[in-house]
Amino acid sequence: MKIKKIKGSTMPEVMQIVRRELGEDAVILNSKVIHEGGFLGLFKKRKLEVLAGIDSPHKKPVPSKPVVAKPMSSVLAEGKQDHLLKEIKDMKRLIQQKNQDHTFPLPYQELLDHLENQEVNKDIAMELVDTIHTSNEQEEDMEKLKKKLAFEIKHRLANKGSFGKSDYQNQFVHLVGPTGVGKTTTIAKLAAHSVLNERKKVALITTDTYRIAAIEQLKTYSKILDVPIEVAYNLEDYNKAREKFSDFDLVFVDTAGRNFRDEKYVEELGNVMDLNEEVDTYLVLSLTTKSNDLEAIYDQFRHVPVKQIIFTKKDETTSYGAALNLSLQHNIGIAFLTTGQDVPDDIEEASIDHIAKLIVGD
Repeated sequence: MKIKKIKGSTMPEVMQIVRRELGEDAVILNSKVIHEGGFLGLFKKRKLEVLAGIDSPHKKPVPSKPVVAKPMSSVLAEGKQDHLLKEIKDMKRLIQQKNQDHTFPLPYQELLDHLENQEVNKDIAMELVDTIHTSNEQEEDMEKLKKKLAFEIKHRLANKGSFGKSDYQNQFVHLVGPTGVGKTTTIAKLAAHSVLNERKKVALITTDTYRIAAIEQLKTYSKILDVPIEVAYNLEDYNKAREKFSDFDLVFVDTAGRNFRDEKYVEELGNVMDLNEEVDTYLVLSLTTKSNDLEAIYDQFRHVPVKQIIFTKKDETTSYGAALNLSLQHNIGIAFLTTGQDVPDDIEEASIDHIAKLIVGD
C-alpha cells in the first residue's frame, strides 16, 4: 500500500492534491490541524495535514517449485494485513458514499448530514460546516457544535434583508406566487390581524378570476371581517378598485396562481394590475416545494420588486432548508411562516433566530 502525507490550507485543496498525486481511488487514513511557519513562535499559519493511502497493484508470484508451509508468524502477519486492507476498503466505501470532495471528523460529518437532510444547498452546507470546523477543530460535543451552527446561520442571515413583520410602506399589499401555496388564506390571516389587532381600515381586491372558489372564499372572509371586497377582471377594474379604496389604511390584493413554469404568468399579472405602482409585494411559497422548483419560481418573479417572502405549510414538512437557501442566495428576508389553515391564528412572524432553530433543531 502506498501512503503519503499531504498538507494544505483547506480540505478541498488537500483533496485536490490527494487525487492528483494518488488518484481517484485514494482514501484518507487520518487528518489533523497543524501550525507552521511564523517568527519566534508567532504568526504561525494553520494548515491541514492528511495521511492518504492507496492499494499498490500487485500479482502473486507463480512458484517454480513446491510451496513449503509458511511459519505460523508469517500466516498471522498476512492475516493482519488482510484485515487492515479490508478495513481500508470499508473506509473507502464509506467515504465514497459521503461527499467525494470533502471529509470531516465524525461530529462535523454528522452536522453536514443533518444539513443535507434539512435540504440545505450542498455548497451552503459545506461552507457552514467548514467554517465551524476551522475555528473549532478540537470540539466534539454535538450540542456545542449545534450552537455554533445556529450562530453561524444567524450571522449569515443578519444582512440578508428584513425578517419578520415590518410596517407596510405602502397602502396596497400584493401577494403573488404559484397556485396551491395558500395565498388566499394567507391574505385572510394578514387582513384579520390588521383589523382585529391593529384596528386598521382594511379592504380586499382579488384578481384571481381563474378560480371561482377562490373568489367565494375571499368573499366569505370579507363578510366575517366586515371589510369590502372588489373583483378585478382586468387592469381597468383594478384601477377602479384602487380609486374606490383610496381612503383605506390597507388594501390586500390576492392574485391568480398559475403554473410557475409558464413564462407568461408575470406578464399576465401585469395585464390585471400595475406591478410598478407603489405597492408592497410579497412572494408566497410553500416549504413543501422542492428546492430546485423554488429557485425556478423565484426566477420567474425576478422583475417584480418583491419585498419579502412568506413561506406556507410549515406544519406539513420537517425540512426547512429551502428558507435558508433562498434567503442567502438572493439576499431576501422572510416575513411570515404559516402553520395551518385556521384564520387568523395559524401564522407566525419569521425571525433569524426562528429560522436557525428550525434548521438546527432543538
